Amino acid sequence: MEDSSQKKTSKELPSSMDTLHAYWRMPYILAPKKEDKGENPFTKITKTGDDAAEFILLRGRLNYIVMNRYPYNAGHLLVLPYREVALLDDLSQGERHELMDLIVEAQNILTRALKPDGFNTGFNFGNAAGAGIPCHLHCHIVPRWQGDTNFMPVISNTRVLPDSMDAMFQRLHSCVEAK
Repeated sequence: MEDSSQKKTSKELPSSMDTLHAYWRMPYILAPKKEDKGENPFTKITKTGDDAAEFILLRGRLNYIVMNRYPYNAGHLLVLPYREVALLDDLSQGERHELMDLIVEAQNILTRALKPDGFNTGFNFGNAAGAGIPCHLHCHIVPRWQGDTNFMPVISNTRVLPDSMDAMFQRLHSCVEAK
């Protein structure tokens, strides 16, 4: 009788399981790990003039909505001010109000486009709290579905995203309502 506890080799697995494409991981892996003394990427992307290439979905007067280039889940969005500000207390009243309005709009866009069952929404302030760019506050809006957490992130430190960034941008952008 065959020992079912032995691990199958990749040659014994179906060909559809030989390769997992995590297309976004390589830029993350190759990105400099030390704090870059160059321009803040959140302020830099707003100046290129190519919102589609930068995955900027919606611009407000003081804040904007952008897709996260290193998403926790498909459709992961960020809402942040144009101005480099580290703490909520440093925002003007107008920035705070519009920031909250755009957080609501980001959830509305995701609801129209992806129909998630819920959201994880929040901020990380400071390196110790996990902020990747602590000098520029940003709110994460992560769509969630019943059963979307599986063994991949836990066992292999890999996230499986069902769509490319460009395809997801097109899907989400088509659900941005004209203001």
